[in-house]
Amino acid sequence: MSIVRFLVPDLPAAEFRRMLLMAIAGALSAGIFGVVHDQVTFSISPEYFTRMKFDQFRHADFGFPPRILVATIGFLATWWVGLIASWFLARRIVPACPVGEAWHLMGKSLARMLGGTVACAFLGGFVGPWLLGDSGSWKESLRAIGVSDKAAFTCVAGIHTGAYLGAFVSWLVILLFGRSAVPIQILQAE
Repeated sequence: MSIVRFLVPDLPAAEFRRMLLMAIAGALSAGIFGVVHDQVTFSISPEYFTRMKFDQFRHADFGFPPRILVATIGFLATWWVGLIASWFLARRIVPACPVGEAWHLMGKSLARMLGGTVACAFLGGFVGPWLLGDSGSWKESLRAIGVSDKAAFTCVAGIHTGAYLGAFVSWLVILLFGRSAVPIQILQAE
C-alpha cells in the first residue's frame, strides 16, 4: 500500500462517508474543547489573549464582546487538530470494524485523547512558569507586548503548549498502540 493510498483510501463509498463523518465529529469535538479551554485560560490570563491571541486572530474579530472572540479563537485554533487526528483514526478503525463498533472505538479514542490533552494542559500550567519564568528573552518579549501579570501569562502559555502536546502524544499512542491499531503497511510494495 502506498502512502497516497493510505491518506486517500480507495474504499467503498459507505466506508469513506463514515470516515469523513468521524473526521467531522472529531473536528467538532476538538472545536468545542477549544472553546471551553480558552474560556478557562482567558479567566486565568486575559492578557494572553488581549496582548497576543487577539492580534493573531484579528481576522475573526467582528466586534463582539471579548468572551465571544475568545470562544471563536478556541474553536479556530483546535478544530483542525480534531479533523486530522480523527481522519487518521477513522482510516485505521473503519476498514477493520463493523459500523457500531467503529463508532464506539472512535468515541473511546476521542475520550482518551481528551484525557491526555487535559492532563498535559494541567501539567503545562505548572511547568510553563517554571520553564519560562526566568528566561531573559521571554521576560523581554512579555515586556515588549506590555504584559503586566507575567505569572498568569506564562501559566496559560504552558497550558496551551501542554494541551497541544497532550493531544499529539495521546493521538500517536492511540493510533499506534490502541485497539484500533490494525497493522500499518504504508510502504509495502503493491
